[in-house]
Amino acid sequence: MINMDFTKQVTIDTNQQEWVESPLARVWRKPLAREEAERGHASSIVRYDPGAIFRAHDHPLGEEILVLEGTFSDETGDYPAGTYFRNPEGFRHAPFSAEGCVLLVKLHQFQEEDTAHVVIDTNTAPFSPGIGSLEVLPLHQFGTESVALVRWPAGERFQKHAHFGGEEIYVISGEFLDEHGRYPAGSWIRSPHLSEHFPFVEEDTLIWVKTGHLA
Repeated sequence: MINMDFTKQVTIDTNQQEWVESPLARVWRKPLAREEAERGHASSIVRYDPGAIFRAHDHPLGEEILVLEGTFSDETGDYPAGTYFRNPEGFRHAPFSAEGCVLLVKLHQFQEEDTAHVVIDTNTAPFSPGIGSLEVLPLHQFGTESVALVRWPAGERFQKHAHFGGEEIYVISGEFLDEHGRYPAGSWIRSPHLSEHFPFVEEDTLIWVKTGHLA
């Protein structure tokens, strides 16, 4: 079991982690949170070597993916870096990568009533104005859970705030900061229900952020 106490703050610079072999050849992982070895709740950075193929499988309580590098493929098409997926329970596919890819993958974490199949190319989808100078691209909303990409322009500072239902961040590019530390691209931060911080950036920064899912 890894990082399954959702009442605790967790920060991981995935650049400092070693790749761990998965049960399938040429597919590697950096575990962020895991309930059991090969089942249940799991969040990981996953790497497909060029030509790697994953066996056909379905997704009990869903699979959420953000393509970070390369091109991820399955029977439905080829999906470049920046593609966001939600594959609900009942969706079955056999993914592969001809050129190789790196993914943020979250398994077994959907609410039972959340059955939407989502595919968004965030490279072409429009961002909207957010608070201050932030720009926001909503990716999914269900109940209290909200998922989005957020662009932070250099020098932007956000007001101190509490995370009702918790907050989870993956830094895609740039560097994210708060009063507790500095988080370069590749950092994963999970903050518990009602935790607080005062975030800011010094350079243009893009983050994936999920809120309201850890209460």
